[in-house]
Amino acid sequence: MKTVEFNSKFQRAEDTFCLAKSVVMITPPVGQDYWLFRVQLFKDQAIIGFPKFSTIGIGFAVEDKDWNTNLPYSFDAGKIYNHIHSNKKYKAISKTDCIQAIEFIVGMLKLL
Repeated sequence: MKTVEFNSKFQRAEDTFCLAKSVVMITPPVGQDYWLFRVQLFKDQAIIGFPKFSTIGIGFAVEDKDWNTNLPYSFDAGKIYNHIHSNKKYKAISKTDCIQAIEFIVGMLKLL
């Protein structure tokens, strides 16, 4: 049974700035330690939920192939998986495990 971890030491990055009459958004430092919720899957790979712009993005913590590949948590878990699966580097991680991890994170976010 997989569990959802909460990063109590998480500090949100400044990703939104006002510049004159415009709002500028930049990608936060997405990486292994930038997560609010995490489901560890296998070895160094986990599915994470992290603040990005005005939502929570979901993707793999370690992205070797496609950097910054994530979707907002409001998308269907299957659609999120189809978008991020290129960064799944271990055959031991199943599609079902990934979708379940995404659903766990979304469930936690709905409790907030």
